[in-house]
Amino acid sequence: MNKYRTLYLWMLIPMIIMQLGIYKDYWGDFSDNAWSVHIHYWTGTIWYLYLIIQPYFVTHGHVNRHRTNGIIGMFVAGGVCLTALSMMNRDLVNATHAAEHPDRFGPFQPWFFFGVAAVEIVMMVAFGFAVIKSIIHRKQVENHSWWLISTVFIIMMPALGRGIQNVYVGMHSKEWPNVDIIFPLYLTQAVIITLLLLGAWKYGKLKHPATYLALGVNLFIFLLEPIGRSENVQVFLKDLIKG
Repeated sequence: MNKYRTLYLWMLIPMIIMQLGIYKDYWGDFSDNAWSVHIHYWTGTIWYLYLIIQPYFVTHGHVNRHRTNGIIGMFVAGGVCLTALSMMNRDLVNATHAAEHPDRFGPFQPWFFFGVAAVEIVMMVAFGFAVIKSIIHRKQVENHSWWLISTVFIIMMPALGRGIQNVYVGMHSKEWPNVDIIFPLYLTQAVIITLLLLGAWKYGKLKHPATYLALGVNLFIFLLEPIGRSENVQVFLKDLIKG
């Protein structure tokens, strides 16, 4: 238990990274965001906060608080997952708009939004699985904690990816619309995988199933472009996700 005593401090890092990544995308047009966007942002933020305060409670003698907040936290986790899935129709709407107004969307062609929708499904299924595994192993501190920590790396991409992509696009604005929008996402995945492996190494979890799951999800995201360009995938997503 002692090796997790400072875990809450380390969990501040992904929290800060997430907030910096999403800052412009969320706060930049705060009043124009849909209700579902606000709910997803705040449930996601609260989930990250729980991953900070829960390790603190359990390692600083507040076990009852940890247990009570753990029950509430599972409710929040469900909100993160379901609100993310409920927003996926927005990806298809953006794909339609990108096809209708290519001059406005520039390098963000329809395939990009189909690819985002596809990888988000995988991320949310993996996130839900990791949370359920943490519940199953709630009496095994090592397993319980690492399954929960892994959720950070499973769902970090959308926030961090937007932030890095926005910066990259801004740096190459003179090249619009011929801007490589995939490279910054590859860079994002490299950062997330590095953080995942460093965390797993620090806590001796390099060979833990949760580490493999988080690594697999982030490697899968490298396939965003070919998946998004697949006509079969596009048809499947249109049939699956209906507004």
